[in-house]
Amino acid sequence: MASKLKYETARFSGAYGTPEQLPEPTTPEVSFVGRSNVGKSSLLNKLLGRKALAHVSGQPGKTANINFYDVDGVMFVDLPGYGFAKVSHAEKRRWSKLIAGYFDQRRSFNLVVALIDIRHDAQDIDQETLAFLTQAELPFVVALTKADKLSRARQERQAATLARQLNVDRSSMVVTSAKAGTGIRELRGLIEAACL
Repeated sequence: MASKLKYETARFSGAYGTPEQLPEPTTPEVSFVGRSNVGKSSLLNKLLGRKALAHVSGQPGKTANINFYDVDGVMFVDLPGYGFAKVSHAEKRRWSKLIAGYFDQRRSFNLVVALIDIRHDAQDIDQETLAFLTQAELPFVVALTKADKLSRARQERQAATLARQLNVDRSSMVVTSAKAGTGIRELRGLIEAACL
């Protein structure tokens, strides 16, 4: 495999609604986790250099399955957004079972990209997610999304605050913006380093 991923070859590979349906892991995997309205689909599309491969919805909580994208032999795994209020309790339970079921499997967890909105303080659910990833010893990086909404100085201050609140090293965070393209090259570099 070349040292760079060919992102333009990205294609949708499948969507799965229960852990039992998930395909056998045969390639490196990069998983994307985050709250429902954190901008996961937008960031994925930007990373893949595509307008609408991952479905972007004006309505948070739209990714109800685990979506797999084949990117030059590396699987990008888009997990349902968590913590969104406007879905039924049954659906929320299904999502959390699905996410837990994915992480319970023996898979090639090369990197988990945990998305957090840079504009807000860390929420309990974000802290729980990062505590879980740390405890499970899964390699992860925190992508701080929607950075275009803040000034550069404010981005730095907020990143430092979030690092403290989440109890992670500032060096394991990437400030990103799907709109402005901020941090995309850096994030690609981390993904390639983890997978190639």
